[in-house]
Amino acid sequence: MAMRFFYHYPETNGTEGDMLDAGPLLDVAVTAERSGFTGIALTEHPVPGARWLASGGHQSLDPLVALGYVAAATQRLQLLTHLVVAPYRNPFLLAKAAATADRLSGGRLILGLGAGYQKSEFYALGVDMAERNALFDEALDVLPLHWRGEPFSYHGRHFDARDVIARPRPARNPIPIWIGGNSRLSRRRVAERAQGWMPMMGPPQLSVTAQTAAITSLAQLADMIKEVRDAADAAGRTDSIEVLSSYQDRSIGSPAVEPDRHSEALAELEKAGVTSVVVTSDTHTPSATLEFLQAFGQTYLSP
Repeated sequence: MAMRFFYHYPETNGTEGDMLDAGPLLDVAVTAERSGFTGIALTEHPVPGARWLASGGHQSLDPLVALGYVAAATQRLQLLTHLVVAPYRNPFLLAKAAATADRLSGGRLILGLGAGYQKSEFYALGVDMAERNALFDEALDVLPLHWRGEPFSYHGRHFDARDVIARPRPARNPIPIWIGGNSRLSRRRVAERAQGWMPMMGPPQLSVTAQTAAITSLAQLADMIKEVRDAADAAGRTDSIEVLSSYQDRSIGSPAVEPDRHSEALAELEKAGVTSVVVTSDTHTPSATLEFLQAFGQTYLSP
């Protein structure tokens, strides 16, 4: 298929077990690369609320540190943060970490960004959740300035950078930014300032749990993708907007479970305008995770 596939390292829900129960990260990444996946993805929750985690929230590694680790053991695998919460971090520290990962990986980082929704994490990190959109926009201003490697100044809400310069530059300049979130504001940011959109499909309850509008049908998603790309054209953009969507049916990892049905569903996503799909697996042992990757590759990624 022309569509690209990213593997999201399986998240461990709750406080039982460990984030890496699904297998050593390097082994998983190498197997994903050998199986034909375009990239690997990790999310971010630096200090989740204990109640949220105990009630089914998910654990995570630091995505930029972990993806830098993966870069050393792989050759072509794209490294996607799915996603980093931009308001959590000083934008200069975020820019430096991203540039470092991109430079050391030979230009393989894709910086997926979101505005965040975990109130307890905002409190714990000393960030005002009411400012999250303003802080997100500051990050979108600062990142390309930092990566350009030339002197610049920027006055933010909580910092004042005067005649600063950042070297070395990333290998890929600018690093592709893909923005997650379904809101009108998120879609406008994508059209005007990013290289990709990461919509979140899900039931109406998603608007409450993830603080974003729900996308409940493929037709609705297709309309939104067209809207984003039309807005990008109107803004004078000449580059293409990537769209990464998740695929929710976990049975896709088994070649014995209706591969034709899954192929048809993926073709419908592609027809709607999706260019990349992120899949994960309900696996909790290294052997099960590697088997998933190999079976998926043989069924959907083999030439």
